[in-house]
Amino acid sequence: MRPARSLLRAPGGLFRALTRQPAPEPPVAVAEPQASPPGPSTGIDRPVARCLPGNAHNPDKESAVSNAEASSGITVTGIDDRYSSLCQGFNQRWTAHPDYIKVVRSTADVIGALNEALNSGRTRITVRSGGHCYENFVANPGVQVIIDVGQMDRVHYDPGMDAYCVEAGSTNWHNYTQLYRETGLALPAGSCYSVGAGGHICGGGYGMLSRQHGLTVDYLYAVEVVVVRREPHGAYEAKAVIARRDDDGDLNDLWWAHTGGGGGNFGVITRYWFKDLPRPPINVWLSAVAWDWKGMTYESFSRLVGNFGRFCAANSDPGSEYADLFSILKLTHREAGKIGLITQVDATNPAAGRDRLDAFLTEIEEGVGLQRAELDVDLGEHPQIRGLHKTPRLMPWIQATQTLNGSGDNRRGKYKSAHMRKPFPEDQIEVMWNFLSGTRDGGDLPGDDYDNTGYANADALIQVDTYGCRINALGSQETAVAQRDSIMKLQYQTYWTDPAEDGVHERWMRELYRRVYLDSGGVPVPASADGTVDPDAVTDGCYINYPDRDLGSDEWNTSGVPWYRLYYGDNYDRLLRTKHTWDPHDIFQHDQSIR
Repeated sequence: MRPARSLLRAPGGLFRALTRQPAPEPPVAVAEPQASPPGPSTGIDRPVARCLPGNAHNPDKESAVSNAEASSGITVTGIDDRYSSLCQGFNQRWTAHPDYIKVVRSTADVIGALNEALNSGRTRITVRSGGHCYENFVANPGVQVIIDVGQMDRVHYDPGMDAYCVEAGSTNWHNYTQLYRETGLALPAGSCYSVGAGGHICGGGYGMLSRQHGLTVDYLYAVEVVVVRREPHGAYEAKAVIARRDDDGDLNDLWWAHTGGGGGNFGVITRYWFKDLPRPPINVWLSAVAWDWKGMTYESFSRLVGNFGRFCAANSDPGSEYADLFSILKLTHREAGKIGLITQVDATNPAAGRDRLDAFLTEIEEGVGLQRAELDVDLGEHPQIRGLHKTPRLMPWIQATQTLNGSGDNRRGKYKSAHMRKPFPEDQIEVMWNFLSGTRDGGDLPGDDYDNTGYANADALIQVDTYGCRINALGSQETAVAQRDSIMKLQYQTYWTDPAEDGVHERWMRELYRRVYLDSGGVPVPASADGTVDPDAVTDGCYINYPDRDLGSDEWNTSGVPWYRLYYGDNYDRLLRTKHTWDPHDIFQHDQSIR
């Protein structure tokens, strides 16, 4: 039986029929900094399967795209019915008022859009793929042009790279369905279906397959980025660069920077290529259980949270027998009515998978003293999942992924994050309890007058994800993701719809977070400083894909650790050098961009 990939290699095969474009586009120009070494490492003489319209495919020669040849996409201005929709992303707190939005469909469009904007004096440019940026990095009042890459959504096998290509506008669900249906493979990524690849992947990317197969960027072979050059007193010139894992020098730095350096830093990402993708489970067990807030005591809450942390501490090594189990603990505000736990485990061997799931649930519930209930309420970004609290469901992996594929409603939100290396200390659990249950938390802050008991929001929660295992098989500098020995990842979330309530929800979130990490200056400080890791460190910084501008505030971060160390740890210095090399004019920047 021939490999599944042969379907993708066949000219005019099934995969091409499923994609929006009838044929591939001709090769783009590949550029590199002046200081980069010449020769094969620049990537100029390597063929690329996709091409720009109108250029003949010549695998032995660079095919340059001049400013005149490059189109610039579809222009949407304020008189267009689409304008207001395209000025706002998933988080409705942020709305831009740019001169126009460029909807691009190819790398050539991106090149043309950048040249057009920059050489007309519009130097404040941002890029959107799925529109899920939590802060105002894309939809910002100062933005002059938004480049929307959402139409660049092809997923295909690239014979020139011998790798699978994912365009930046493709979403998580599109990636899963296209790859799995055609090849039986999967790109380990997030569970929110509408998140775009452009920003998700370059921030690291993780999801329910990550304990078993690693982060998204662990499979990244190459990335195409449109960068900007400018001679002194000359015009801006955008060029496409392809940086590979096996390149040297500046090109290798550019590839590495996109393995966790975050979006909006170096250029416009147009395509990613991946190699050695894993096969997901054939089937999985899916469990969704809940416990009623009614009757919940501090003792039961503390036991539940403690059990989850202790399980993760004991079962997060790369070789753990529980590497194929991923679980999400939804610690909601009392107003939600229930705390939830969603769990997926590999059931390729159904009996063994069920045994691991049952053992896990037994360990989590030990000493909690509450009956399991149905998860019949929405919890943050995940919808209710009924009927799985007594008996888990055995189902194909792709169907389970669809079941969990929620992004929640488009609304206003505030988010924070933390990496955990140890189980939760008792003082952290106590603060979580106080803020989620509505119990007064006086804290130890001099002159503090904040009363958390007046806050009641069913859409506020702390989400705790299992982490580690295969993620922790790599070192902290092999990719730009510095956190490679964490056991849990936390996402603090609160949602609302009324703009008049912004201050109320932000204040609650800020106070909760500051008090959880009160002993370390209000933030989850990194475990490493100047290359030395503290083995007793409980936390290890924050996740760049859950950006939080408060980390740069002297009021909310008194740790002495700058925001960029919280995201990148000791990897920031290399990211900064890469920024100076590839974006010397700081064209691509926002409130927390590398600078």
